[in-house]
Amino acid sequence: MLVASACIAVLAELLVGTVEKMAHSLGWNRIFVGVIVLAIVGNAAEHSTAFLLARRNDMDTAMTITYQSSLQIALFVTPILVLLDLLLVSHRPAPTERMNLIFSPMEVAAVLLTVGSVVIIGMNGETNWFEGVLLLAVYAILAITFFYIPLSRNEGYDSHRELPHAIAGERAGPP
Repeated sequence: MLVASACIAVLAELLVGTVEKMAHSLGWNRIFVGVIVLAIVGNAAEHSTAFLLARRNDMDTAMTITYQSSLQIALFVTPILVLLDLLLVSHRPAPTERMNLIFSPMEVAAVLLTVGSVVIIGMNGETNWFEGVLLLAVYAILAITFFYIPLSRNEGYDSHRELPHAIAGERAGPP
């Protein structure tokens, strides 16, 4: 089990490196790649399992896989990665950006919109093809929004907030 986990970690690192090079060559921004592309590619096995179960009309299990995967990432994996980053900060060879749980307003809005949509659709305990199309439409809208989201000069809209006088065009100090 330990060897399999290590192999998966190496493959995941190779995947992220490859996707990063591809995104840079295509001119995609980091936010779109992290929120949309890596989420689709990284969860491909779960998506295929849920799809096969849905085709067999086992919607309870398909929806459980989907919900539990999202909960696992949000409540376990992300906080663990932030804590590991905090612990390993002293072992880095060069100063790098630290991982945090600071989300932009667009990311918070995306989570609220997604959770609200899933809750409303799942309230009656049944689903149909039209509700699935509506969920795919919400995902497409979010993907388009994250693709065109403006980034700061530092390639991250949360990493360095600009001061009000800098936004107005004034210089804060000597050039």
